[in-house]
Amino acid sequence: MKFSPFHPIHLVLGLVIWAAWFVFLYGGLSVGCAIAPPASEEQAGTWINGAIVAIALLVGGYLLWCAYRCMHASSDPKLQKDDRLKVFISKTAAAVYLVSAFASLALAVPGLVLPPCV
Repeated sequence: MKFSPFHPIHLVLGLVIWAAWFVFLYGGLSVGCAIAPPASEEQAGTWINGAIVAIALLVGGYLLWCAYRCMHASSDPKLQKDDRLKVFISKTAAAVYLVSAFASLALAVPGLVLPPCV
């Protein structure tokens, strides 16, 4: 996150990251199942599901870190009373990042219990 935590791009960046993860997840799952499908008797313990869960933890962790950074910036004592817009942007962005992190991690839950190539 190179932008200031008060930059308005953070209001949509979490959802953009989530959408890119969504496309990468299901596109990669389709490609992985077409190129090197795991044995059907492995159930959920396959290399594809392991990769899905690992990458989901990375994406979710990054989004949680972004949420923490935005929320921490909004409580900076150096902010003036007339910086209400900055506080609004950073708190709203933190909430968007939290929702995006939850949604990104929720996408990996089927990878914990379902076989990938059915």
